[in-house]
Amino acid sequence: MPDGNYLWRVNDHAKTRREIARHSKVDAEAYEEYGKAMVEMGRFVKPILNMTPPDPTSLDPRGLMDLLFLGRRFQSLSGEDKYNQVQLMTMSAVDFLDQWFETDVLKATMSASGIIGTFLGVRSPGTAYVLLHHYMGEIDGAFRSWGLSRGGTGAISEAIAGAAREAGVEIRTQTAVSKILVKDGAAAGVVLENGDYFTADVVSSSVDPRRTFIQMVGAEHLPDDFAGDVRRYKFRGSSGKVNMALDALPDFTCLRGPGTHLRGAISISPSIDYMERAYDDAKYGRFSRHPYIDIVIPSLTDPSVAPPGKHVMSCFVQYAPYHLKDGTWDEQREAFGDTVVNTLSEYAPNLRNIILHRQV
Repeated sequence: MPDGNYLWRVNDHAKTRREIARHSKVDAEAYEEYGKAMVEMGRFVKPILNMTPPDPTSLDPRGLMDLLFLGRRFQSLSGEDKYNQVQLMTMSAVDFLDQWFETDVLKATMSASGIIGTFLGVRSPGTAYVLLHHYMGEIDGAFRSWGLSRGGTGAISEAIAGAAREAGVEIRTQTAVSKILVKDGAAAGVVLENGDYFTADVVSSSVDPRRTFIQMVGAEHLPDDFAGDVRRYKFRGSSGKVNMALDALPDFTCLRGPGTHLRGAISISPSIDYMERAYDDAKYGRFSRHPYIDIVIPSLTDPSVAPPGKHVMSCFVQYAPYHLKDGTWDEQREAFGDTVVNTLSEYAPNLRNIILHRQV
């Protein structure tokens, strides 16, 4: 926080409550009930995430059964949980948190989970659900759990690839697809940019819908209304990433030294107004002059990602809109990186002197 204070939430619930009580005893008590309510809401929503959304206009009995399933699940909630669920689907993160807490910095930090991956501000309707969505993280069956992958994020891709190869999958990298073949109204294979082609009974695409359907499949193979919907689909990314190789650890003025506070996520989200102003910049085509930053130092939990005595720091930053009003990202990239470093230096003054390399 700008005044040198801080809010520290840890995976020890009792310690977190004591820390919140430094700011508000009322909020420390509410935190317990809030957690219980969010767990219940998460348990209600999570099974729905793997469902194909039912079409309420269809007469297909399978779709009607899905609707009936949703209705029964909602009916099984308590009256208070039904009320919370409706609010989560419609309210802003800030409005929802206002009903539970009074401390601005606590609400600001928690509301950050409502904007990650969106082009919305913490006061935008709908962000309360995003808040819940990020509450549902899970590791090995442990609900509301997050972690760092040993060996870096790339290790996850390698693990998936290894399992796929063991199952007989052939993986080709640096092999761009230019076209999806269509036969009798169904995908029948792919054509590569070099002209090679492969036939297949099923084609799975991880490319965005517009590129998949309009460019690769071709609008001529699609119903007009569907093609129109895809063309109107909005892609409005809002986040940037700044990675740094460090000669030493950052020294935050609120908690000095290389303590355990550096081993988790560090959030630059000092107030609700700060968070909303960061979004204001993005609305008008600018990257945030005072951005929200979520920081991890993975080398503290996995020393293999950096040489001995050195560290890696990864900064997730909002907001960084795809399309800038003035200039291009090639022109503004380093200015964006400077803004992140300048912002962090307000809280960790030694940062500028320990940066060995920066990637924006």
